Amino acid sequence: MSPPLFAQALPVPQREQLLNGLRVLLWTRPGSPDVLVKLRIHSGAAFDLLGKAGEMSLLGDLLFPDRATIEYFTDEMGGRLDVNANYDSITVTMQGRSGEFERIIELLRNGLLSTQLTPETVARVREARIKIARETAISPSTVADRAIASRLFPEFPYGRPSAGSAEDLGRVDRGDLMLARERFLNSNNATLAIVGNLEKPRVMRTLRQLLGPWRKSEQIVPTSFRQPQPPDTRTLIISGPADKTAEIRVAMRGLARSDPDATAALVVATIAKHKWEEFVPELTKRPIFVRSEAHLLPGIFVMGAAVSSPAVADTTAAARKVLDTLKKTAVTPVELGRAISEIEAEINNQMAKPEGMVDSWLDLDTFHLASVDDQLVALRSLSAADIQRIANRLFLDDTVASVIVGDTQQLKAALQGREQFEVMGEIVAPSPSPKPQNKPVGKINPR
Repeated sequence: MSPPLFAQALPVPQREQLLNGLRVLLWTRPGSPDVLVKLRIHSGAAFDLLGKAGEMSLLGDLLFPDRATIEYFTDEMGGRLDVNANYDSITVTMQGRSGEFERIIELLRNGLLSTQLTPETVARVREARIKIARETAISPSTVADRAIASRLFPEFPYGRPSAGSAEDLGRVDRGDLMLARERFLNSNNATLAIVGNLEKPRVMRTLRQLLGPWRKSEQIVPTSFRQPQPPDTRTLIISGPADKTAEIRVAMRGLARSDPDATAALVVATIAKHKWEEFVPELTKRPIFVRSEAHLLPGIFVMGAAVSSPAVADTTAAARKVLDTLKKTAVTPVELGRAISEIEAEINNQMAKPEGMVDSWLDLDTFHLASVDDQLVALRSLSAADIQRIANRLFLDDTVASVIVGDTQQLKAALQGREQFEVMGEIVAPSPSPKPQNKPVGKINPR
């Protein structure tokens, strides 16, 4: 008998809503000395302006631009303060002592209602984020991840890094940030979750007093973008370190988080990983992953590994064989059971922590999901036929893209004659036309 998804039933929070539309989730934990506050803004980097990737991440940084505020949480309260922006949302996490709850909400209020958007502050925070972008953009794995996303979603928001690039961040100006704040940082576009030893009257009194004045938007900006064109199916080679290791990515467009098959796609990814290792045993000793990354709109299903350069052709061929096998052949009960058990274990680990539990509840609002229970029922009821059906939804031959980062000469030699490829930045000159041979007319060769 397989273990239950959760050791205990998932607690149901107390739900409230302020007059300005701010949704509130409250969990009371008697005896807990700490309080966890999470604010989720339900708009993220998908709304970055074209050519200005990282705009929403920069806006998140500007909520608490002073180092003293972060040090207050870490040093004075033994807690933490961080802001995380992804494609779908901006999440503010504040953890401290329950006795300081009012002070915590006051700091949150200041960030939201009195965001520091002076030219000097914007310039300072932007330079700090540009420095981070430059330092994190050089690893081959990061280059491969960004390249495969761009290959699948050329002009679509998911094709650019949610945290931004140094070049794009440099184009974000103060006016862009002021407009983004006005459009997205609104009370009726957010959910506030609170976990701690706090009585509901105290919580609601504090929220009405401090967050009640937060401005409500007349209309929530919808997530609607022009769909990307089918990707180029040739393997893209990108120059990387001159060693014998290459980063491989094979990917196709995935499912939306609200898709009924989104949970099952996680199981498909787990099965695909095991099959890839079965077809290429060397991968068990190498960094390898298969992920189904779902967003508010259809995301990406990606297979990745670091292998020796001579093995790239066989490894990418094996990845495509995995996709073809999952489409044509039903998985065994053992394969299905093992994958479901692994997903269950991940969920159990997440839900064992208050923060993981809170994130799951916030996801319901961000992705417009029915309930956590529905996701669990869908996971437990999966069959081999379901896996095959979903594989056929995902793995269309004309939408599979691949990227390899490594030593260009080694990769070209390994792929030559095996598959079609192109090299980034390399211009292949056409063969020169033969020179015309003008033969003299009427000339008689001497005997």
